[in-house]
Amino acid sequence: MDSYTRPAEDTEGWRTARGEGSLSDVHRSIAISKDAPTWRKAAAFVGPGYLVAVGYMDPGNWATSIAGGSKFGYTLLFVALVSNIMAIVLQSLCARLAIASGRDLAQACRDAFPRPVAYVLWFLAEVAIIATDIAEVIGTAIGLNLIFGIPLEIGVIITALDVFLILYLQKLGFRWVEALIITLLGVIAVCFAIQVALADPDWGAVIVGFAPTTEIVTNPEMLYLALGILGATVMPHNLYLHSGIVQTRAYGNTLVEKRQALKFATWDSTIALMFALLINASILILAAAAFYSTGRTEIVEIGEAHSLLAPLLGLAIAPTLFGIALLCCGINSTVTATLAGQIVMEGFLHIKLPPWLRRLVTRGIAIVPAAAVTMWYGDSGTARLLILTQVVLSLQLSFAVFPLVLFTADRKKMGALVAPRWLIALAMLIAVVIAALNVKLLVDFVLN
Repeated sequence: MDSYTRPAEDTEGWRTARGEGSLSDVHRSIAISKDAPTWRKAAAFVGPGYLVAVGYMDPGNWATSIAGGSKFGYTLLFVALVSNIMAIVLQSLCARLAIASGRDLAQACRDAFPRPVAYVLWFLAEVAIIATDIAEVIGTAIGLNLIFGIPLEIGVIITALDVFLILYLQKLGFRWVEALIITLLGVIAVCFAIQVALADPDWGAVIVGFAPTTEIVTNPEMLYLALGILGATVMPHNLYLHSGIVQTRAYGNTLVEKRQALKFATWDSTIALMFALLINASILILAAAAFYSTGRTEIVEIGEAHSLLAPLLGLAIAPTLFGIALLCCGINSTVTATLAGQIVMEGFLHIKLPPWLRRLVTRGIAIVPAAAVTMWYGDSGTARLLILTQVVLSLQLSFAVFPLVLFTADRKKMGALVAPRWLIALAMLIAVVIAALNVKLLVDFVLN
């Protein structure tokens, strides 16, 4: 059980009482000094947002950004911006749910819905975790292949070894996990900064690309890619992840302390997601400058983009930087997907598995299909599997978004920290748009 005192109104608005804190081994483990200056308190909340940001630049997003940039230049930068605004709104609701109710999204679903409904939502969340993990396994394997020439089949198996890295860092403390993520994000940023500088894009066209244009809607091919970017941006596991890891901070139980914690947690996720937008935009800008401007508008696969960077940019280091950034993205994503898997299983089912066992089970489920496809079909097969995982994630998303919006709009569940009406209206609009886009993506996937 948690070491802090539970509020008297803990069960109000919920079907069942709150149980053990999310990620109990690190729950409230990062101290927040009451007497510290404001900047130091804000700094103590820096971290969870960057773990969440990882999901917005995972290998699954690379393919859509590369295809969008090579096919239509800078035009779809506006779609990346809109996707990011959606993400900022939804992740702010995750922090609000966690801080107001003391529950992560999985625990909230378990405590709010009848057991059969909670079990269905758990199953769908697990499917999303597996699909996410498959995408990260493939992305990491492709990164290992691009940098070291390791065959994809062996690279897929090597990805299982990161279980030991994660276990070691968790023993040292949650801040070490966050430090690894932020360091790798820094490496990714440097890699893309150099590549974009080498590509020398048309910065005037880049600025225009962030403005809306009717062509996105009127051009069916452009609309399809835009839907792909939007549909693959907000990830279901990120909503569970953020609502769990925010609670690693010991922010207190008074309303004043919770309001302050919500403010700092929202700052953290908003700034981190703007960083994610910078990376996603850089991928699209690089593809536009290197491929679209040279007439190579058919580039859609990660490996193909990598092999063409050197001759187009004139420097051998360009593809190496591309591979390093992809590998870092893959490693980061596997770390956060594992934490999300732990939150989902413990939150919905109250089942606590040893971290190493939980890690091996999820990774084993991801590795089997990824290894089978890479061995049987090679590069083209992994590209198709990557697309399939994005479709699966799109299907699961609404089952996480709608409960999140409903919980944070309920004053009985949230108390004084219930979301304001304007925010709920915006979030509900986003939820409906995402659901509609995902339905269209599914229809397109089936018909094509």
